Amino acid sequence: MQDRLLIGISVCLMHPDSARKPAPSKTLHFIEQSTAHWIMAAGALPVLIPSPYGETARGDITCAHYARQLDGLVLHGGADIWPGHYGETALKPEWNGDALRDTYELDLVRAFYAAGKPVFGVCRGLQLINVAFGGSLYQDIVSQSPETRAHQDRELYERNLHAIDIVPGTRMDELLRDSSSRQINSIHHQSVKELAPNFIVEARCPEDGIVEAIRHTGPVYVAAVQWHPELHHPSHGVIDDTPLLHDFLNAAKILRG
Repeated sequence: MQDRLLIGISVCLMHPDSARKPAPSKTLHFIEQSTAHWIMAAGALPVLIPSPYGETARGDITCAHYARQLDGLVLHGGADIWPGHYGETALKPEWNGDALRDTYELDLVRAFYAAGKPVFGVCRGLQLINVAFGGSLYQDIVSQSPETRAHQDRELYERNLHAIDIVPGTRMDELLRDSSSRQINSIHHQSVKELAPNFIVEARCPEDGIVEAIRHTGPVYVAAVQWHPELHHPSHGVIDDTPLLHDFLNAAKILRG
């Protein structure tokens, strides 16, 4: 038996673009190096999961095949979620997101959930999970909730930090209570508006109440954070969220037996 866990990472899609110099007519799949390295730091093997859809699709492989073969799924950051997936229209054209990527990742989440395999979402991944289970999003936090703080600063990027309040008695509280910091990075302009049924909030921004972490209450492990743990470094003075990764991987190990 394979001695290391196989953790799938959903891909970002780079669609054909005539203005792009490398492969302008191609659809490209990619993942962020930091996400792969974050998983590798705990000894697991990251596996890129190609989208089975698109103009060049062949064969009969589906997301369910990956869910059966892999031990868990990580959804990483990237494009906005298409508002149509939660029953809205885009308030601005630039918030239309990537509906094709959404469809692929929604299928992935549902396939891994049906297989009983653990799922962990990062930033966009949290938003995708919330939508997959029936929740909705603020298309743009600043426009729709102007009293909130700035959750995105393109110049500071992962150095844009703020505190979080972790909800007492939650699994996150149990895992992170020994961390000396409660600071996290913030690189998003969308967030949870209506929480999906059968989920709980595990952390919020104390300044404005924006949801920063969620967890499913059922038997299948589904959890997500709005920040980017793969970009956290002790020198930044941020929370030590390594226990979150180990908790996710331990859930996968238990299922493997």
